[in-house]
Amino acid sequence: MIKITLITLGKLKEKYLRDAIDEYAKRLSRYCKLDVVELTPVSLPDNPSQTEVDVALNKEAEMIEKRIPDGSIVTALCVEGKSFSSEDLADFVEKNTNSGKNMCFIIGSSYGLSSSVKQRASLKLSLSAMTFPHQLFRVMLLEQIYRAFKINEGSTYHK
Repeated sequence: MIKITLITLGKLKEKYLRDAIDEYAKRLSRYCKLDVVELTPVSLPDNPSQTEVDVALNKEAEMIEKRIPDGSIVTALCVEGKSFSSEDLADFVEKNTNSGKNMCFIIGSSYGLSSSVKQRASLKLSLSAMTFPHQLFRVMLLEQIYRAFKINEGSTYHK
């Protein structure tokens, strides 16, 4: 069974979102071993300078790098990434599952991800051009990963 690691900056505070994450983790357990890693973002002042943001992103990148499992296919979630349909994501998941490769998805802090994390990624992915709360975005990503597995098995869940 493949392993999917989701690395996120920030902790879920709302119970309803934790419940949703738990539900998708339960559903995904049929298809993969899911590991959700929550890292604490670097604190920044209100209205930080670009230099302060860059320093924080680089510190976060160091934390992220330590948690990426060896040999994983890394996907960085970022606004400038490629847009995939659910079917495209299903193809990506199936390709990696069939080759036995583990996957690691990374969601950055409110300021995004450092360029070093994006460069490390095999895929830069954007789920939408819209902005979403990071906590809700986790649920959306896990739902899409679950949907990918359901598409690949031919389930009616996607319809």
